Amino acid sequence: MEANGLGSQNFPELKNDTFLRAAWGEETDYTPVWCMRQAGRYLPEFRETRATQDFFSTCRSPEACCELTLQALGMEVTMVPGKGPSFPEPLREERDLERLRDPEVVTSELGYVFQAITLTRQQLAGRVPLIGFAGAPWTLMTYMVEGGSSSTMAQSKRWLYQRPQASHQLLRILTDALVPYLVGQVAAGAQALQLFESHAGHLGPQLFNKFALPYIRDVAKRVKARLQEAGLAPVPMIIFAKDGHFALEELAQAGYEVVGLDWTVAPKKARERVGKSVTLQGNLDPCALYASEEEIGRLVQQMLDDFGPKRYIANLGHGLYPDMDPEHVGAFVDAVHRHSRLLRQN
Repeated sequence: MEANGLGSQNFPELKNDTFLRAAWGEETDYTPVWCMRQAGRYLPEFRETRATQDFFSTCRSPEACCELTLQALGMEVTMVPGKGPSFPEPLREERDLERLRDPEVVTSELGYVFQAITLTRQQLAGRVPLIGFAGAPWTLMTYMVEGGSSSTMAQSKRWLYQRPQASHQLLRILTDALVPYLVGQVAAGAQALQLFESHAGHLGPQLFNKFALPYIRDVAKRVKARLQEAGLAPVPMIIFAKDGHFALEELAQAGYEVVGLDWTVAPKKARERVGKSVTLQGNLDPCALYASEEEIGRLVQQMLDDFGPKRYIANLGHGLYPDMDPEHVGAFVDAVHRHSRLLRQN
């Protein structure tokens, strides 16, 4: 793919493809592990240098990924310390949709993101794969309508109930923006993609099946088709719908190789519900990292025993918090590697 002048780089050879193989459902020597919440939000060394780190200052969390997409659609966004992205002029009426830009221009607006992905892929030197991210359409819609975060999503859900047609129109615009954005990330060097439906929990099964799931499916289908058209190799796709436990079966059949679980879901029950056709990712309670390193080890052992060694990627059930001790994060990662190797010997 030559869009944005990207896609033809000679990237360093990947030395560790365990995560990618697990995502595709292949056997691995140990369970791969990674943590959500980008370094710029969490690691002290990045927090100190963030002013000079364009990539880390803009892509440090799922919320900021949402911010990027919406900015490119023509929404004004400000970052409020401690609150995240805020939209001074949220969508209030149907006619407000008219001020949104053509979704296809999003990729041309986000050239610096693609350049940062390419640079990061080069600097990783093949040590680990690079994962691209985006917010899913319903989650993006909530930011646009609420003007930021909300504990109830009452304004967004009012749209779903009072303006279903306009809601679908907005969700289609967002889907049309997301597809080239995600394809552009792969062209720039992303080796896997994760879609965050961070606000799935505000929808019950009916609203989710009507206003979230069709667009989640559409993103996967269209991204895969466009990658093929562009002559780009397929990449595994992950869907993470926070608090979306009521839709596990549907998510497992939505066209994604991996389904991420939050910590409210029991691993064994999740596996029974989704079957063996997808890889599961998750799902240790992030606050477990406040426990002692010994306790973290025990919790990880239980989690790995419950998920089993096949079709599984270890992760937290959501993101890291800024005050978490990096030593405890290290203990989590080490415990996954250590115990998952032992599991495979039995």
